[in-house]
Amino acid sequence: MTNKRWFQIGVAILLTLLIIFLFIKVQSIFSPLVIIGQTIFMPLLIGGVLFYLTRPLLKWLESIKFPRWASILSVFVVIGLVGWGFYGLVGPKLTTQVNMLVENTPEIISEVQQFSKYFTEDQERFPEFLQKTITEVSGKVDTIALGAGTLFIKFIQNVFQGVFLFVLVPFFLVYMLKDHEKFAPFVAGFFKGDKKTWIRKTLADIDDVLRSYIQGQLFVSFLVGVMLFIGYFVIGLKYALLLAVFGMMMNVIPFLGPYIALVPALIIAFLQEPKMAIYVAIIMLVSQQIESNLITPNVMGKSLDIHPLTVITIILAAGNIAGLWGIILGVPTYAVIKAILKNIYAHREGIKEAATESV
Repeated sequence: MTNKRWFQIGVAILLTLLIIFLFIKVQSIFSPLVIIGQTIFMPLLIGGVLFYLTRPLLKWLESIKFPRWASILSVFVVIGLVGWGFYGLVGPKLTTQVNMLVENTPEIISEVQQFSKYFTEDQERFPEFLQKTITEVSGKVDTIALGAGTLFIKFIQNVFQGVFLFVLVPFFLVYMLKDHEKFAPFVAGFFKGDKKTWIRKTLADIDDVLRSYIQGQLFVSFLVGVMLFIGYFVIGLKYALLLAVFGMMMNVIPFLGPYIALVPALIIAFLQEPKMAIYVAIIMLVSQQIESNLITPNVMGKSLDIHPLTVITIILAAGNIAGLWGIILGVPTYAVIKAILKNIYAHREGIKEAATESV
């Protein structure tokens, strides 16, 4: 019976649950490790993203006979020039729009509350199902207003945390660029024979998955942000640059990101001029059609090979488990796990075929 697959899977599940239960019971012992992990998580994440974005440049520089140290220095120079150029072109205008939005936030909240009050008082004119929706939404307006103030305070706190990240991220990036070829051999060095080969292949597949996702998703998001800014600027929408940058950042979240970015744009457009909300919806629809049918297939292709329904399920589940970070990291984490499981399955099938041939 112990050779049956269902028995082995059952034992594995029970052992996993037992380990999780024991970890929960003694988690206070690991609290220092958790604090250390939380401290280095953001610098490591940002450093990893920059690593995958700049590694093609590093390889190109080394292909034209640049030494490693000169290539890394050139990468940092390029990052500095790009940051300086972005700040010079976008920074002042973006700062102005952020300040204007902060100053006008009380007025915007007041107008939203007035609209909510109007719909609440005249909800008898609407269908019954719409009346229930209006009642539920209007009861949350004050909560949303308070949440906006809390979000602003968190934004100020994140600015100070950004100084800390500015110091740590370069250290992670330098060592990733300098020693990234040593990681796979180091891990595979603990194994021998076929297992060593399997470890090397699995790590290479994980690297390909992360590279494809990070480079492709960020490039696609940048193009979407450019399209949104052009559209918002043409129709004369207030805070066009700020809303386009927000849309670019939210586009990193698959499927749900564009809808999240649409909400503030619709509110601003409706308060500025009701018919402008229709233009904003059209701009978002056109940009998403171009992105999904033209840009993404050519930039990312089918590198991840994940069904859209699976992506939506992952985002919803990861969001409930880990909040915003779960939404952002859920899809690449799933892609990595899928790559590992595919290699495990292929390895087991290879063993079966070899055993069958020997018999």
